[in-house]
Amino acid sequence: MSEPLMNNIVVSMRQIDKIYPNGVIANNKVDLTLREGEIHALMGENGAGKTTLMKILFGIEQASSGEIYLNGNLVNITSPIKAINLGIGMVHQHFMLVPSLTVTENIILGMEPKQRGLINYTEARRKVTEVMEKYNFIVDPDAYIKDLSVGKKQKVEILKALYRGAKILILDEPTAVLTPQETDELFAELKELSGSKHTIVFISHKINEIKSICEKISIMRSGRMITVQDVKDMSVEQISTAMVGRDVITKIDKNPLKEGETIMEVSNIVYKNEENKEAVKNVSMKIKGGKILGIAGVEGNGQREFIDCLTGLAENYSGEIKIGGQLIRGKNIKQIRRMGLAHIPEDRMKYGVALQENIADNLISDRFDSGEYNKGLLQNSAKIIENAKAMIKQFQIVTDSEKTEARMLSGGNIQKVVAAREMTSALEVLVADQPTRGIDVGAATFVHKMIVKLREEGKAILLVSADINEVMELSDSLAVFYEGEISGYFEDASTVSAEELGLYMLGLKKMTKEELGGL
Repeated sequence: MSEPLMNNIVVSMRQIDKIYPNGVIANNKVDLTLREGEIHALMGENGAGKTTLMKILFGIEQASSGEIYLNGNLVNITSPIKAINLGIGMVHQHFMLVPSLTVTENIILGMEPKQRGLINYTEARRKVTEVMEKYNFIVDPDAYIKDLSVGKKQKVEILKALYRGAKILILDEPTAVLTPQETDELFAELKELSGSKHTIVFISHKINEIKSICEKISIMRSGRMITVQDVKDMSVEQISTAMVGRDVITKIDKNPLKEGETIMEVSNIVYKNEENKEAVKNVSMKIKGGKILGIAGVEGNGQREFIDCLTGLAENYSGEIKIGGQLIRGKNIKQIRRMGLAHIPEDRMKYGVALQENIADNLISDRFDSGEYNKGLLQNSAKIIENAKAMIKQFQIVTDSEKTEARMLSGGNIQKVVAAREMTSALEVLVADQPTRGIDVGAATFVHKMIVKLREEGKAILLVSADINEVMELSDSLAVFYEGEISGYFEDASTVSAEELGLYMLGLKKMTKEELGGL
């Protein structure tokens, strides 16, 4: 079945429904139209249904009902392989690359040119280089993935799709881990792709980026398509309101800084990774009460390992870490938490929640053995449920029941469960690691307000974020990580611009030890 191709429409998704076996309606009569050569923004809160819609277009999920037309022809996209064969590619937020292989080997994986039954690496490299030059996505074809920056890895992911003949590219949060300079470079490359008649779906929560690169915007809410407009016809405030159904204040209001005593002190931390390479190189800092100390940096520059040391996930470091004047070395994670440390982890699925357990149990997972939630040898079920209902209300967790398993929640609501537990613990210092990554503007605003509330209560906050806007807006002071070291420190975070911060994040600028003296 086919119909005439009208107005350069390359994709037409019509009346798409997706209903899961548990009754959750992810997509409700959704229409989406994509035109040749356009960069089309797809926005919405977590749980709005946009990811499900794109999974259906890429064949990861199957629609319960509805139709998809590709270049005017009705298609049945039953798998990612079928989507790729139809010219549809998807670049996921978390890269799917093999670190131990080269750029060329990753790009050709599964589509290797053969000669006499063996992989023809000379031909593979020629083809890969040809694709790079054609689309101006230049990466060293012989470099190993493990040695590349995040920005280069993302280019390899896009090249994988282009090598397979993709004319429609779905990009999921493509700038989440990029510096301003890398973002500018990516946008220039995407505009070139658009000019060569590639169609790009740009999924992002960064409204200013949407305004700068996209022509069309489709906004979803609660499984429905709310509006489709030209980007130029919508203000930032209108986009926010359409996404969340209410006005969202993007500016973070904070009272004047009232800096307290040092609560967490870090001295000369050195940490070697599995390859015996120094991932953290002699880092020292003081985290003080009533203050938000931000850490900015491109991923892979030691932040991950540094946070693991602070939170007890890594033990084989040298140097000292103290909370309230007490060393944490030799203590397990539970003991460190009892010293007053709370931790919102970057990987909420792995470290933040037990996905198979319900919301109520996840909310007391750090305090289940306290007298408050036990009656003798038995748990106090009534108290656990009472606590869960109060937390669900206070932290605006969207769910039908406190007994819902965590795995059934959207990413934003899982993050709220983690935030609710951590922010209501007996904390003195909160380590918030990428606290709003991949969640919608409404949930992010809520988490930001709760972090500021803890600041006003005199708690110490260490905020680690790859989102420059977030770390600049929230932080009182700001440190930058580059290659395991602190390359820059700004006592007053408001004195540094995003552009200058990017230079420190890329190692193009670096402060002397004397200039870093205030940290």
